[in-house]
Amino acid sequence: MTVTKGMMASGLAMIALAGTGMSAQGAAQTRTHNRAQPAAKATAPSAAAAARARADRIVAQMTRAEKILLVHGLFPTMAAGKTREELIPSAGHIDGIPRLGVPVVRESDASLGVANQVEQRVGDVATALPSGLATAASFDPAIARAGGAMIGAEARDKRFNVLLAGGVNLTRDPWNGRNFEYLGEDPLLAGTLGGAHIAGVQSNRIVSTIKHYALNAQETGRAVLDARIGEAALRMSDLLAFQIAIEKGQPGSVMCAYNKVNGDWSCENRHLLTDVLKRDWAYPGWVMSDWGAVHSTAKAANAGLDQESGEELDKAVYFGAPLAEAVAKGQVSEARLDDMVARYLTGLIETGAYDAPVPARAVTPDYAAHAEVAQRAAEAGIVLLKNDGNLLPIARTAKRIVVIGGNADVGVLSGGGSSQVRSVGGAPVEIPLAYGGSASFARITYHASSPLNALRKALPGVQIEWQDGRNLNATVAAAKNADMAIFFATQWTTEADDVPDLRLPNQQDALIAAIAAVQPRTVAVMETGGPVLMPWIAKVPAILQAWYPGQRGGEALAAILTGRVNPSGRLPITFPADASQPPRPRPVGLDKLSEVEAAAAANPAAAGGITLQSFPVDYVEGADVGYRWYEKKGLKPLFPFGHGLSYTSFAYRNPVVTGGRTISVTFDVVNTGQRAGSDVPQIYVARDGSGDAMRLAGFQRVALKPGETRRITLTAEPRIVADYDTGLPGWRIRGGRYRVALSHDAADRAIVTSTTVEAQTMKP
Repeated sequence: MTVTKGMMASGLAMIALAGTGMSAQGAAQTRTHNRAQPAAKATAPSAAAAARARADRIVAQMTRAEKILLVHGLFPTMAAGKTREELIPSAGHIDGIPRLGVPVVRESDASLGVANQVEQRVGDVATALPSGLATAASFDPAIARAGGAMIGAEARDKRFNVLLAGGVNLTRDPWNGRNFEYLGEDPLLAGTLGGAHIAGVQSNRIVSTIKHYALNAQETGRAVLDARIGEAALRMSDLLAFQIAIEKGQPGSVMCAYNKVNGDWSCENRHLLTDVLKRDWAYPGWVMSDWGAVHSTAKAANAGLDQESGEELDKAVYFGAPLAEAVAKGQVSEARLDDMVARYLTGLIETGAYDAPVPARAVTPDYAAHAEVAQRAAEAGIVLLKNDGNLLPIARTAKRIVVIGGNADVGVLSGGGSSQVRSVGGAPVEIPLAYGGSASFARITYHASSPLNALRKALPGVQIEWQDGRNLNATVAAAKNADMAIFFATQWTTEADDVPDLRLPNQQDALIAAIAAVQPRTVAVMETGGPVLMPWIAKVPAILQAWYPGQRGGEALAAILTGRVNPSGRLPITFPADASQPPRPRPVGLDKLSEVEAAAAANPAAAGGITLQSFPVDYVEGADVGYRWYEKKGLKPLFPFGHGLSYTSFAYRNPVVTGGRTISVTFDVVNTGQRAGSDVPQIYVARDGSGDAMRLAGFQRVALKPGETRRITLTAEPRIVADYDTGLPGWRIRGGRYRVALSHDAADRAIVTSTTVEAQTMKP
């Protein structure tokens, strides 16, 4: 679920069969974990086909009124009196049909834990994972799956059977306020880890969504903007991330986005919902809308939207009485209504949510065990960006350390919006907002995990002083007199608002520079929603990218800083050296939004009629998102995608590259240092003479003891090697020579070889 301003205040064969009213039993195409390869002819019904057949039998027993009941849901905090069932304050509610065994569905946000944004469920807490970017920085599907399994278990314990998780929108712009929820800029990484996270959630026999389909890549004007991009480029970037995640995670539902894509609203975009998702990918589950993202009845239903979510937030209940009327008039066929309901039931049945009732009363989760999951995720995702002179880990000779800023004495920062978790331990700092798109449903919130306290516990023989950073003279004096200064920099970002620029807010850059001028052993710990500029970087020898590290972030950071845990995170997103480097230096439409807000403020009586009009966002980079853009334009970032240092060192030796129908690289990974640690070897590919940027085609996280050697093989994802050919339509690998880089990051070209690949084509 995503939230709008003012919310809290105010299968080609399957489709064809549905159009004739025939059962889809046996007709659903088999879902596979590798759609790039032609699927073998099924000899037995797939799980999805069996679930659909059962769903069809249930639908056949329903009245039209019962069908309509299941295709629109309530927003509980605005739905009092609309149901006889208990309404749990949360994201969504859909009544069941007891006579047919159809369960009540209760939906909760989101990907980082069971959300409770402004404490609509007073006193209800949950375990808070670190941000999505932190999970992505682990480059580890096992970490992603464990996090999903944990929050899915808590969702079930709290009586939710649909979790609105699975955000895989690619990071196209570093200033997007919602980047922290997502999994970075690369489709293979985002799709792989997104799929693992979804599978973890659904291992609890509840539904996970995947969202926001598609191109919901900025928050400014998200409810009106028109995202424009070519078909091939879209298939090779954002849609590929969704496709891979759907294959690997098999989510019960897909959530369509607020924005338009190439002129049509995402939730009534036939090309996205029917042609791509349901025909080309043979997706068997249901498409739910984002909250407040529906704009029509017949057009949306016929385009492929199966369920209207949070109906109170739309201008009308489009899938209630208007849909019944549209079916009666033949504007929407009875067969299409049956398909909508059957897809909903298929998603519930296939995931197990249909047959596994949630507890009658909430159950207290194993919060202690779950906190360990959150801490492991944070430790795996923290990235050591810089470590000149091996300043870290903190030397045993250090006797006096000063910790400065970021409310590190009480906790760690979290991102805002519908994903906000009220974490175990409470919120030691919580600041309401006076203005902005998120003011009605977000607060600046910290988790109660103090890095200062964790460091004092980890270093009992060291004097660790605290400075909040508000008094410049006192802060600089404390830094000068210490053996080391650790500055906690913060940048709060949130759903519904993009950041206006990439600078740290509140003059933090100047404070860091002042500290570094008097203390050569300064460490900067960055608690940010994504990349920020670092004008002081030449003077600061060590930098840790902590993201939003979750409810055990303080403990995780202390473990990294002291060396108890060796840092192993890798950047899932490029850090620009300058704001002019990305394709768009600032949020598109922010000027228009500012004009609208100014006009409304100047004339409050007419404010209701002053609205932001639709505007285009042209994604000129096409499929060259993130690091590919930098390579294609010859730009040197501050830190490249895939970058991350360690307290040990790694080498790649004896590579053997093979071609043919695919590309694989077999090589030795060697820990050449004195500490155990984890590395993430990466392979990048590009066709010789194509002029294309090299693309991440494979990666693997490898844990090694000091001196240990392990021989591994990375095999390129075929769709990364290929280009999408709209003329086929489908994926086409052009035969010929391909360059293959075995790399530590996206800019590393120390080991580049080539191989020959056969020409071939694959299904869309």
